[in-house]
Amino acid sequence: MTINCIAIDDEPLALDIIKDYCSKVPFLNLMKTFYNPVDSIDYIAKNKVDLLFLDIQMDKLTGIQFLNALKQKPLTIFTTAYDKYAIKGFELDIVDYLLKPISFERFVKAVDKAFDKIHIQNNIKGETKEIYVTNPTDDFIFVKTEYRFEKVQLSDILYIEGMSDYLRIVTPTKRIMTLINFKKAEDILPQNKFFRVHKSFMVAVDKIENIERNRIKIADQLIPISETYRKSFFEFLDKKKLT
Repeated sequence: MTINCIAIDDEPLALDIIKDYCSKVPFLNLMKTFYNPVDSIDYIAKNKVDLLFLDIQMDKLTGIQFLNALKQKPLTIFTTAYDKYAIKGFELDIVDYLLKPISFERFVKAVDKAFDKIHIQNNIKGETKEIYVTNPTDDFIFVKTEYRFEKVQLSDILYIEGMSDYLRIVTPTKRIMTLINFKKAEDILPQNKFFRVHKSFMVAVDKIENIERNRIKIADQLIPISETYRKSFFEFLDKKKLT
């Protein structure tokens, strides 16, 4: 599968880095780059763009303003030097949020997320996906993904990320995509171990490394805490004597 992408950034050096990184990833086809988001509007309307690498702080139009203005939004990865827009980015349902200077390793993780999402949309749309538990006291679940059931130890789960109608269950060794919603996951997973902190994220409480400025760090991922869930989350932590 090939992912057609474009990049928008008003810094030539930043675009050079994106070009270099894209050339090293076999499934990425970087079709065009733009210094000005306005110049890309006609191109996006006339071409099949699967993925957009988008800077935020630009002179004529910010990346957030530009994304809000698009009628048909490609999957988007923000590339920015500012971390203050992270929560807003996830509210826009972006794929990932890369902070400059961007390492190639972090870039690959971001585009892998886009690959997973496009792959599922293209190949398994309409299939029934579920999470199953054989016994409420079990310490594992079975997750139906593609054409098989995958056994997942609850102790291995780092966090769960929502992607439209899909959930991505992230462990240290794999990412499992399944077509269910957060309500189903919340009904099945132990409420004393997993907590919803954002419309797009549920975290394994024992995997939290630190919490700072309404963001949770788990492994190398920064997960936003939204206002909707902030109060209940910190009340939960207080009961767990973590605050």
